[in-house]
Amino acid sequence: MAIVETNNLTKVFGGKYTAVDHINFEVHEGEIFGFLGPNGAGKTTTVHMLCTLTEITEGEAKVAGLDVKTQPDQVREKIGLVPQDISVDDELTAKENMELHGKLYHMPKNLIKQRIPELLQVVELTQWENSLVKTFSGGMRRRLEIAEGLMHRPAILFLDEPTLGLDPSSRASIWEYVTNLNKQGITIFMTTHYMDEADKLCDRIGIIDYGKIVNLGTPEELKGMLGGDIITMHANDREKFLSHIKTLNFVTEVLPQEDGIRLTVDKGETAIPKLFQEANKIGISIDNISLSRPTLDDVFIKFTGRSLREEKADKIELFKRMMLMKRRRK
Repeated sequence: MAIVETNNLTKVFGGKYTAVDHINFEVHEGEIFGFLGPNGAGKTTTVHMLCTLTEITEGEAKVAGLDVKTQPDQVREKIGLVPQDISVDDELTAKENMELHGKLYHMPKNLIKQRIPELLQVVELTQWENSLVKTFSGGMRRRLEIAEGLMHRPAILFLDEPTLGLDPSSRASIWEYVTNLNKQGITIFMTTHYMDEADKLCDRIGIIDYGKIVNLGTPEELKGMLGGDIITMHANDREKFLSHIKTLNFVTEVLPQEDGIRLTVDKGETAIPKLFQEANKIGISIDNISLSRPTLDDVFIKFTGRSLREEKADKIELFKRMMLMKRRRK
C-alpha cells in the first residue's frame, strides 16, 4: 500500500530553474525509502513539497491518502519531519524543546507529559532531559530532533540528510535508531548523498539527479543492473587501449574517466590477466588495476555518466538563497 504517491511532481523557482522535474514514484507503507543524489539534485525540495513547506508548481502528490495541495493541514497531522538544518532551540532543555513541539501540534498536556519520557528513552537522552541543548553534541541534537518528529505519532517520518556532518560513531547510532523505528512500523522517507547509508538502511532507493529520477529499485536490484564486476585501471596510452578494449568479448561496458578507464566485465578474476595479455599484444603498459563488486556509486556512474558529486551549492540552490535574501530585505 502506498503512503506517498506522486504524479509528475514539479517545482520551478522564479519561472526559470527547475529543481524537481516531473517525477513519479511511490513509497510503500512500512518501508525505508531513500532518495540518493548529490547536493542540489532536488531531494530537499521534494521533501518540502511533500511536507507542505514548498508550493507545488505542477503535478500532484498524496501523503497518507491526503492531497498535499488541497489538504495541507491534514497532511501535517500525519507526518513528522527532521530537517537538514538543526532546528532545536539551544537555549531550551531537551524536555522544553519537546514540550514546545507538542504544543505546536496542539497535543493534550497529559499526552505530551506521557510521550516525552518514552521518546527520550528511545533516543537514549533520558539523563539529559533537563540539560540545555547548547551543551549537546551534533549527534545528540539529531537524536532529539528525531524524538520531536515522533511526538504526535506520525504515519511517516521524513529525514532530510539525517547524518550530515556527523562523525562515524554518531552516524552509526542514528542508523540504529532509524532501523529500530522502522521495525516498530513507522514508514521512513530519507534523503542522503552517502552511498553506504542508502545501501545499508533503505529497502528501496530512488536515484535523483538534476531534478529527475534516473532509476528506482532495491539496492540489490540497482547493483544487479550493472551485470558484472567493476575493473578500474590506468594505462600509459589510454586512448589506444580504449579502442582495443571495446573489441574484447568479455568486456560488457567501457567508460573512460578523467584519470583512467572503468570497465564492466563478466568475471573479474579471469578478466584481469586477460587485460594484461591484451595490453602486451599492442605494447601498452598497465600502471595499476583494481577489481570491485558493483556499488551504488557504480550504479550512479552508469546512469548519469559521472560519480556522485558533493557540491556546496549548485545554480538552483544559489538561486533559492538569492530569492530568500530578497524576501528578507522586503
